[in-house]
Amino acid sequence: MVALGAATLFLVAVLLALGTWQVHRLSWKLDLIARVDQRVHAPPAAPPGPGQAVTAAADEYRHVAVSGSFLNDREALVQAVTDLGPGFWVMTPLRTAEGDVLINRGFVPSDHRDPATRAAGQIAGPTRVVGLLRITEPKGGFLRSNDPAANRWYSRDVAAIAAARGLGNVAPYFIDADATPNAGNWPAGGLTVIVFPNSHLVYALTWYALALMLAGVACWVVRDEVRARRASVGAGVAPASAARPVS
Repeated sequence: MVALGAATLFLVAVLLALGTWQVHRLSWKLDLIARVDQRVHAPPAAPPGPGQAVTAAADEYRHVAVSGSFLNDREALVQAVTDLGPGFWVMTPLRTAEGDVLINRGFVPSDHRDPATRAAGQIAGPTRVVGLLRITEPKGGFLRSNDPAANRWYSRDVAAIAAARGLGNVAPYFIDADATPNAGNWPAGGLTVIVFPNSHLVYALTWYALALMLAGVACWVVRDEVRARRASVGAGVAPASAARPVS
């Protein structure tokens, strides 16, 4: 009985700890959502220079604006599935006064993979891009690795795309262009999906409920055992747990 009680107390403590951990995670997630929302809706500002380090916690989804000229002949197409269907992200280097920045100009369907089919949208000369700063996506997508040699891209890996396109001083991030229309409608920008799954409250309540249920069951068992002992003592019979074999 003592061992069972100790095990029950340990399990209740574990469940309470898990519930408390989820409460802390909930607080962190709400703070993250608030910070990202503030960044997204802030006036566009200059992004960090190519030589500056960036982190997801401090920089992702910053609203930025950058000026330069597109290197359209060095674009890379990254496979994508969007609200507009399957196709590709058009990743084009933008040459600025400080170096190159990889721009996700937006989505094109498979039948507009060839730049010749969207020539009107191939901006030449100085231009200004407004969008959201994004963190590089190294190596590839789920179960599919980028293959630079075959020009197959499954993630927006800044370093790998820059190396494959012969770029030098490149910023360690890319920018998702906003929904400003391009001539000919392609690429289609402004498709950044900002979603932070937030089920921490449900998880916390679940762990706490399990702890409460386990504690309730333990109390019921203890109460039942106490009643059985009292009944046995009152009848002048030793409880089963106190019985001894007769030699």
